[in-house]
Amino acid sequence: MSNRARRSTRIEDLTPMQVYVGEETIEDYVDGYISRRKMIARLITVCGVGGASALMTACGVAQAPPTVAPTAVPPTAAPTGKPAAPAATAAPAATPSGARGPLTVAANDPDIIGGPVTFKSDVDVLGYLARPKKEGTYPGVLVIHENRGLQEHIKDVARRLAKAGFIALAPDLVSRSGGTDKSTFDQVAGILAAAKPEDHVKDLSAGIDFLLTQAGVKAGKVGVVGFCFGGGLTLRIAGANAKVAAAVPYYGPIPTPLTLVTSTSAAILAHYGGNDTRINAGIPDLAKAMKDAGKTYESHIWEGADHAFQNDTGARFHESASVGAWRETLAWFGRYL
Repeated sequence: MSNRARRSTRIEDLTPMQVYVGEETIEDYVDGYISRRKMIARLITVCGVGGASALMTACGVAQAPPTVAPTAVPPTAAPTGKPAAPAATAAPAATPSGARGPLTVAANDPDIIGGPVTFKSDVDVLGYLARPKKEGTYPGVLVIHENRGLQEHIKDVARRLAKAGFIALAPDLVSRSGGTDKSTFDQVAGILAAAKPEDHVKDLSAGIDFLLTQAGVKAGKVGVVGFCFGGGLTLRIAGANAKVAAAVPYYGPIPTPLTLVTSTSAAILAHYGGNDTRINAGIPDLAKAMKDAGKTYESHIWEGADHAFQNDTGARFHESASVGAWRETLAWFGRYL
């Protein structure tokens, strides 16, 4: 790419999801979770050279490092006061790697059955399905992953739902590019950020239809829960698919225009970290729009928690917020499903 082409790239030329993932990457650098070199490499993968330069300039990190320059954090070390970050490009392990929260459900838990599935959209979509071992009729819940793709942590979330009496499907939204396991962390983030939101909605809707065909799934309606990137898509699919009766986004980017969300018939409970100022800036507008539209909407801001506080394999895990938010999530699904 020529220098002229690099200079001509503006933030406005990027997709909203590229901006979101890019800003999250810069935030990881500023907070000391990744090195400057890693930040730049990931930004280029997600946004291209010109987009990376534009975002770094807009966020004030284009030239000089922060006052205290962070260094790369190995999987077994962490900045002072912060839990360790997982290796960025490590392949998923057989169990949630580094999971340290009390909610984790093992893959071999005797009360649940979980495993890989494939379902049809306009492409084959990979996924993970978890259900209670005991026969019966249970509500279905779609689980939408972060911008890391379908990692073991998200499969663990599906198992947590199964343990609580739901049948849960976690689609792999990297399936159009071969699936999460075929790419590095940075590549996955780039693939998801560059994809058309309409394709994500199409694949999620196909997942809902597949889930509703599964033996034992309560007919007619499902719940959706998503995290980070998946939190934004939770809001979007709730507005796009009338079969969604309850939705719980965790700290997701808010879709624009807001009519993408206010068109929903679902009851929405949103969780946010009190320290997550980047995402929280959009909360008042969403709350007002939902109220004006007469929709069922509640939000809970967990003070002291950061973005991604629910992921117990990540650097920003906050145990009390995680446990409290999960308790409210299960209660919400129990109420509306």
